[in-house]
Amino acid sequence: MAEGAYVDESALLIGGVTIRRRASVWPCALLRADDDDVEVGEGSAVMDMAFAEAPRGRPVKVGKDCLVSHGARLHGCTVEEGTLIGIGAIILDGAVIGRGSIVAAGSLVPPGKAIPPRSVAVGSPAAVVRQATDEDMALVRSELEAVQAKAERYSRSRGIR
Repeated sequence: MAEGAYVDESALLIGGVTIRRRASVWPCALLRADDDDVEVGEGSAVMDMAFAEAPRGRPVKVGKDCLVSHGARLHGCTVEEGTLIGIGAIILDGAVIGRGSIVAAGSLVPPGKAIPPRSVAVGSPAAVVRQATDEDMALVRSELEAVQAKAERYSRSRGIR
């Protein structure tokens, strides 16, 4: 775990999990890297009850400054920088979520699907419905900054930093 990272005591990290600087993993999240690597990028947050599993040959990579929302599931996929994965969304093997995208709550990104950068994807299976706006990105950034501030506060209260 890198300097300034926060991992809640109820989160479970198994195997080759890398948590980068200022990243956070919240209550009851499960990151399972017993067959391949799971990486949570700098400043990113994996929220409560989220799940990530990396099957052999299919690592999970969450880029810098991403927000993986409550109950989201990542399986052998890539989430590029500055992306929001909505509550309960599912991203499956080989899928790539392009930089600065939003995957709506409850959406399912099927295996191998590529969501282009700065897209808003919705549904099951997920389809791009529009481009992400500057206002969308500002809202994602604001939410992530609030989570980062909480992580810093909780780390200090536990004497981690």
